[in-house]
Amino acid sequence: MADVEAALDQAGLTNPHVREYVQYWADLTGAERVEVVSASDDARLAEEALAAGELLPAGEGLYYSRSYHKDTARSEERTIVATSNPSDAGVYNNWRPSSEMKPLLEGKMRGASAGKTMYVVPYLMAPPGSPLEAFAAGVELTDSRTVVMHMIRMARVGIDYINELADPNSFVRAVHVTGDLENLGHGTPDDARYFVTVADERTILHFGSSYGGNALLGKIAHGLRQAAYDGWASGKFLSEQFMLLGITDKQTGKKYHICGGFPSASGKTNLAMTLAPDALGDRYYVDFYGDDIAWLWVDENDGKLYGMNPEFGVFGVAKDTNEATNPGALHSIDAGSGAIFTNIAYNPDTQEVWWEGKTKNPPEDVTGWEDWKGDKISERAEGDDSPWAHPNSRFTTTLSNVPNVAPDFNSPAGVPIDAIIFGGRTRDREPLIRAITDLAEGVYDGLTLGAEATFAAEGVDGQLRYDPMSMRPFMSYPEGAYAAHWLKIIGQATEAPLFAHVNWFQRGEDGHFLWPGYRDNLRPLLWLMQLKAGEVTGRQTPVGVIPTKDELNLEGLEIVPEDLDTILTIDNERWQQEIANREVHLTAFTDLPEEIWEAHRRVKADLEADA
Repeated sequence: MADVEAALDQAGLTNPHVREYVQYWADLTGAERVEVVSASDDARLAEEALAAGELLPAGEGLYYSRSYHKDTARSEERTIVATSNPSDAGVYNNWRPSSEMKPLLEGKMRGASAGKTMYVVPYLMAPPGSPLEAFAAGVELTDSRTVVMHMIRMARVGIDYINELADPNSFVRAVHVTGDLENLGHGTPDDARYFVTVADERTILHFGSSYGGNALLGKIAHGLRQAAYDGWASGKFLSEQFMLLGITDKQTGKKYHICGGFPSASGKTNLAMTLAPDALGDRYYVDFYGDDIAWLWVDENDGKLYGMNPEFGVFGVAKDTNEATNPGALHSIDAGSGAIFTNIAYNPDTQEVWWEGKTKNPPEDVTGWEDWKGDKISERAEGDDSPWAHPNSRFTTTLSNVPNVAPDFNSPAGVPIDAIIFGGRTRDREPLIRAITDLAEGVYDGLTLGAEATFAAEGVDGQLRYDPMSMRPFMSYPEGAYAAHWLKIIGQATEAPLFAHVNWFQRGEDGHFLWPGYRDNLRPLLWLMQLKAGEVTGRQTPVGVIPTKDELNLEGLEIVPEDLDTILTIDNERWQQEIANREVHLTAFTDLPEEIWEAHRRVKADLEADA
């Protein structure tokens, strides 16, 4: 058994509550050794991981990781929010009583780290000095060295963050035990994996994975799910699965900040990391703040809404990342960046990596290349065109490696938020952009955010899979209370942000995209900022204000006039179908504020009047 006291003394960890917590879990899991880590340990950990074969070299200062083939994604069905209060149960948060879940997880973790090192990772999910710093400190205990290295890239890691807490007992207790990955019954009725956030005790217990959000507990489990509960319980802030960017008009010197939520495969990361189109690059500059999480609060002194990305790094999807779609992401993983690639194709002879979409075609010479499972591409059967990289393959890198990262990304003050946008993948019905000036209608729009399901996947062609605020997998408290909390927090702002809904994915009858997307997506956002500044007026519709053709800056853009007409038009008939679906969706939520129902009825009546 580990000599915990000696290890903590040697590391200089003095917080008595953290010491007690580490001792308890070292005893329970049976860890053989305890090691406290800081960011400065990264190079040593990398050398150890390479020597142990846990990582493989992928070029200068780059690393390759391959996970167990059934452990490749976040598992929504095994993710649970537990509290002592049954009224915390919502539609999406998989609520269970903490009295049931804590003993269950402790039972699974008991003795499960025998022979292993327990790494103690003290971290902060906010810049030091932030107004929300009290909610940001955590200590992850993990038996995986590669998880430690990911955490060093994704969070601020160091002993001082927990030794110097204003309240020494105010930290998230996050425990990750990998378990016997090959014998956990993935996807069967006997599935032994559990990823539990005991939200009202600020405790996270994850068992049965070494991958992504299942194992990097500062990220989604703390930074999103636990923080959302903390924000609600304290009444002080919102934690959302939002991207955050800044737009500077170099001609006027004005800078704007926009955050927003997008369901999976709706372009969130590409928008967060976008650059100005070439034709507009001399005038506009885009700063990257974050692609996955934003904490939002109102400053009690100036009454403005502020936001920040609590993370310190990017855990990006590799698929389709290339010079055209996301050059910022591609250059954030250049040689020397310290990036970790997971589950992509790898060539151990040349230390090269590849994924679908990195280049138009895979390497012609397949000598040495292995797919994400480690199988030789050269030994595939004729006609086997299965992906070389897993569709959810990832890269992990620090924010400072992103070429256009905002110079103030680490500012404790956060940045003032001018607009909150929502965007789902929809082939019709949703125009390019529609602005919403009413708070309740903006929150209502977020609650009814969705992406279009495919017929094969859902059985209802063209119907949306609703994903409120893009938080469906991350909800930690009931949806009615969630809507009320949104109205409360944003309603406190003396200068309310503008809401908007965007859609880059309208298609013509022949299936072609009507809008070019990618870097040109900046153009509707520029219009939105002009609308907020009173420089344009747009055209009022029952579902919001949309641009007129002459208001959009289309300099340097080639687009068919008829396509532009279509994406700046409201299809009333399709919208009335959508309103009926929204009513069914919202009815599932208990205690939904009356303001949301009023907004729903107002939009419905306006559509009927405009038909």
